[in-house]
Amino acid sequence: MSTTPGRAPLRIVVADDELLVRTALRAILGAQDGMEVVGEAATGAEAVSTVLALRPDVVLMDVRMPEPDGIRATEHLLETMGGDAPRILVVTTFENDSYVYDALRAGAAGFLLKRSAAEELVAAVRLVARGDSLLFPAAVRSLAARYAPHHSGRSLRTRLTGREAEVLRLMARGLSNAEIADRMAVGASTVKTHVAAVLAKLGARDRTQAVITAYESGFVTPG
Repeated sequence: MSTTPGRAPLRIVVADDELLVRTALRAILGAQDGMEVVGEAATGAEAVSTVLALRPDVVLMDVRMPEPDGIRATEHLLETMGGDAPRILVVTTFENDSYVYDALRAGAAGFLLKRSAAEELVAAVRLVARGDSLLFPAAVRSLAARYAPHHSGRSLRTRLTGREAEVLRLMARGLSNAEIADRMAVGASTVKTHVAAVLAKLGARDRTQAVITAYESGFVTPG
């Protein structure tokens, strides 16, 4: 591993119950400039204790680990560490998995398939480390169609201004702030302000949770 002078590397913990998967992820990420795999875990309990001890920037979390699963581990870490919690990226075999949806509801910043190419994995880690969310709109829409409860969305509409509602709909389509600004013909700083307001009003940790809330409230429909 090499790093940019004066910049600390991203510190990563890999949590997966399969040794081969952990080894592969460590090899890929450890070879990247500015990244360091500082710990591994084979169970949810190990993931929690390792993260609390090492305080990494990003956790790659398998959702189907034992004792407890990755969903409960994610919930525990976010509840325990609050604003100091690392960004959690769910790694899964199947995208249409209720475990993935539950992990996103719990506060994971996004998910990635285990069969993803190495460059996709690296890009995803860098993305969530910056504080962004890794959203695949079609996949999230499919998950919401299967697993989200159905409500009217009326209460959510009354809490958002017209501009904020428009921003949330575009967020659900996977648009970045720059793309939203272009679509709405406003400045990027204005979009950033609207996004922050949406997250605050929804009590969402990040864009992923905001989009999940939008689907679960019925404000955005999966169709």
